[in-house]
Amino acid sequence: MASFHFAAAAETIRIATYNAELKRRGPGLLLRDLEGGEDAQIAAVVQVISHAAPDILLLTSFDYDRELVALEAFADLLAQAGTSYPYLFAFRPNTGLASGIDLDGDGRLGGPGDAQGFGYYAGQGGMAILSRYPIDDAGAQDFSGLLWRDLPDVLLPEVDNAPFPSDAALAVQRLSTTGHWAVPVILPSGVPLTLLAWHATPPVFDGPEDRNGKRNHDETAFWTALLDGRLGFAAPRPPFVILGDANLDPLDGDGRGVAMQTLLAHPAVSDPAPASLGGAEAAMAQGGANRDHAGLPALDTADWDDTGPGNLRVDYVLPSADLTVSDAGVLWPEASQPLADIVAEASRHRLVWIDIQRP
Repeated sequence: MASFHFAAAAETIRIATYNAELKRRGPGLLLRDLEGGEDAQIAAVVQVISHAAPDILLLTSFDYDRELVALEAFADLLAQAGTSYPYLFAFRPNTGLASGIDLDGDGRLGGPGDAQGFGYYAGQGGMAILSRYPIDDAGAQDFSGLLWRDLPDVLLPEVDNAPFPSDAALAVQRLSTTGHWAVPVILPSGVPLTLLAWHATPPVFDGPEDRNGKRNHDETAFWTALLDGRLGFAAPRPPFVILGDANLDPLDGDGRGVAMQTLLAHPAVSDPAPASLGGAEAAMAQGGANRDHAGLPALDTADWDDTGPGNLRVDYVLPSADLTVSDAGVLWPEASQPLADIVAEASRHRLVWIDIQRP
């Protein structure tokens, strides 16, 4: 289990994902908070990232704007804290993207559930990549326009054997809640490392049709289909890293964990099983739903309500099988450690990281 000494060796590259929960309820509000200099949560997030100091970072739940103004402002704060990322990247996410259709079946048009991905405005809670190494923008692929129904072996919602909420909805509904991206980063050796990034919907907040549960399953199943060459896109060439927030634990919680079990067992992927002492301590101290979990609490990455679902492993950094992992961890310190309060204030999620030997 990794310690909390975060100085990576010179010959290694640290790759991390972090759901920083930096989304706000209106457009421009995140930029306001970033520039205001008085937001305690933002300050805590900056401390967490600076402590881990990854070379490549995928942020999830970070509000998107077309000119990446908020992302640049956030990168400036990180640079002031001593962690510089000269290369930034984001595609437009599906969150808040209007569909014009009643996608959630509530009989009304235009609400956040009728967007391609749940969102009160376009771009709420998107994704972003920050890197110390150049990003091949021209070589990046955005799979986020793939229709849900076009995924092989798809699980589509139904009520009384009829499509939910309608054939018209499923004719336009995209698979990706936020996005599925393939973004090459050029390492110092000149080798491109492809980041396969995603952030899936929570598998709850729906009805007996299990719309969100099935979509959540299929958003992770997308990667298995891509690796197996069962989509209309070329399978990614190694080296690559699949990373992001799956909102899916392989063993616990309300999701269909078989999708994550299948991905973790795929021969093209390795699972370094990043762990923490703090996650194990929290599960024991908090009790509740954690007592009934089958998974190892040290692998948990999110500190959620202990009456249900409890703490879960939902954030992942999964390298291709050809990469050598020298260390891995979840930044979840024990309660007695100085950083513990900062980590808890920053986000319910924990930063997950791996160190790979340079290809």
